[in-house]
Amino acid sequence: MSLRQTLASLPRDARDTLFLLAVIAWVIAPQAGHLPLWTSALAAGLLLWRGWLAWTARPLPHRWVLLALLALAVGATLATHRTILGREAGVALVVVLLALKTLEARARRDALVIFFLGFFTMLSNFFFSQSLPTAVAMLIALLGLLTALVNAHMPVGRPPLAQSLRTAGTMALLGAPIMLALFVLFPRMAPLWGMPGDTLSARSGLSGSMQVGSIAQLALDDSVALRVRFEGQGNAAPPQSQLYFRGPVLSQFDGREWQATTLPGALNWSGRMAPPADLQVQGEPVRYAVTLEPQKRPWLMVLDATPDKPTLTGMGAFMTPELQWLSTRPLTDVVRYSAVSYPQFRHGPQRSTAQLRALADLPPGFNPRTLALAQELRASPAVASGGTLALIDAALQRLRTGGYQYTLEPGVYGEHTADEFWFDRKAGFCEHIASAFVVLMRAAGAPARIVTGYQGGERNPVDGYWTVRQSDAHAWAEVWMPEHGWVRVDPTGAVSPGRIGQFQRLQAPRGVLGEAMGAMISPGMAQRLRATWEALNNHWNQWVLNYTQSRQLDLLKALGFESPSWQDLVRALAGLVGAAALIGALWTLWERRQHDPWLRLLAQVRQRLARAGLTLPDSTPPRTLAAQARAHFGPSADALCAWLLQWEQSRYAPDSASTTHLAALRRQLRTLRWPHAPAP
Repeated sequence: MSLRQTLASLPRDARDTLFLLAVIAWVIAPQAGHLPLWTSALAAGLLLWRGWLAWTARPLPHRWVLLALLALAVGATLATHRTILGREAGVALVVVLLALKTLEARARRDALVIFFLGFFTMLSNFFFSQSLPTAVAMLIALLGLLTALVNAHMPVGRPPLAQSLRTAGTMALLGAPIMLALFVLFPRMAPLWGMPGDTLSARSGLSGSMQVGSIAQLALDDSVALRVRFEGQGNAAPPQSQLYFRGPVLSQFDGREWQATTLPGALNWSGRMAPPADLQVQGEPVRYAVTLEPQKRPWLMVLDATPDKPTLTGMGAFMTPELQWLSTRPLTDVVRYSAVSYPQFRHGPQRSTAQLRALADLPPGFNPRTLALAQELRASPAVASGGTLALIDAALQRLRTGGYQYTLEPGVYGEHTADEFWFDRKAGFCEHIASAFVVLMRAAGAPARIVTGYQGGERNPVDGYWTVRQSDAHAWAEVWMPEHGWVRVDPTGAVSPGRIGQFQRLQAPRGVLGEAMGAMISPGMAQRLRATWEALNNHWNQWVLNYTQSRQLDLLKALGFESPSWQDLVRALAGLVGAAALIGALWTLWERRQHDPWLRLLAQVRQRLARAGLTLPDSTPPRTLAAQARAHFGPSADALCAWLLQWEQSRYAPDSASTTHLAALRRQLRTLRWPHAPAP
């Protein structure tokens, strides 16, 4: 017997239970990557156990077993999260409770609790991801839960699931206009989806610190970090060599790790409290809009250099003395903002200060050979006469001609990272090169620091947006020069000019699956499919996740409101809901009038008989009506009795020879001689 035949032979309760368990598994599955391993394993085990009980028609477990499992789940949640409140702990507990509830579904009210707990768990998926695939998966989950709910309200017989699915789909379609109206017009005071994280632990992306080798790990991550749309004539972007999106600036070095000067603890600052950045801009500005993926960090990625605050809805922002823009809270949602940057700028003090001299210090006991190399360079006549600029040129010339390589796999560096790069390995990724370069500059007495961020990007030909990926993460150097301030120096460009000018990424090994896919799909087709998918996902971000209050007000302006406010949104929404209610009422009235026309015609006969003195119940069939009329009115009811029998024949036993159409029956009834009460 096939699996389909086996399922068809199961009792209805078992079949419905297995379907509901499959829907619950679909709801929970997207959260597996965000939940503790024990939570996913326990939920999967409970659902499999319940499915086995339904399949084998075994009784449900005793309540004390469920209480023991509940205590275990609460204890494990407390041990993992130190609380049962908050997003991560709360969602983990809800997932386990939903799975546990399936083991005590003994009554209809238990099933209803499962349904609505399933709806809540479905919504909790958006706490972790608001992507288009998640939305599509949850739409399927919604239809599944509605199908199970509709099926539970069909207690008689064995209705097919396809029938319940059609009813659920109709319900969803009927509710879609109201849902769309609420989405478009319900006032938004904060981002639409998501909720703040419990901690500042970041997802894959840049960090406030850098160990040599950490950014190389990001090169393996091809996910999108941000999207940029340049404004102006033709949406022309600056040259790729100028696309430096500034992130954390790392100035503190302990010999093994670089740390940012401005840490997330500065989130309590306001823009007025931020110290001046000594920024002077010149030349033509670059105007653009950024869609930044959630990173649980406060960093607003903007091009060097951005003197004015990015246009950001719902939160404040300020600039640090290192030219980095920070928001006043971690970015846990997709965020869209506009900015104006100037590729030509001067930044920092023009003369030496105590703070600058501190940026030339190095921890003792590290990289002795690099210190000796710095003294050797300083002692050369060209550097001695040319100052810091000549020192930079000498170091870059060494990188160009010394046999250094740009690679993702330079090996594991030891304690003296700069020494190993300059003299032993001569190979590294951008952070190896930038760190060794800055250590050399400081060893020679020049203030220097590392800047991390993203460099480059690629234009999507489908929607015109520039896509910057995590694999575009980059580290470069800034060296202070008298009368010039901080000057950007990208030593990676000396080792691999194609990385900066032509934007040639290093590609990670694809593995067996990647090689197989590459053999099946041509590179051109794969690139087109990827561009189309990312453009579709970007439209989702722009028009759904970033549908903010400002866009709502812009919509009202387009509808004719001169100075719209949130009160106008409420009035527009109330008017639309009222119109929808009126349309629904009119539809209900029309539908009531459109009930079975055969039964309406028979009801007219009963009403006329009642006026003639013969009142009968609405459930009286036509043959009984005829008998009662003949008994009450006598021979004068013969014509009516014949009409009633003809109605019954045409309605319930039609055939091509004797069937009378409904319209003909109506005409006959209008000309029918109506019976009258017999004379006393």
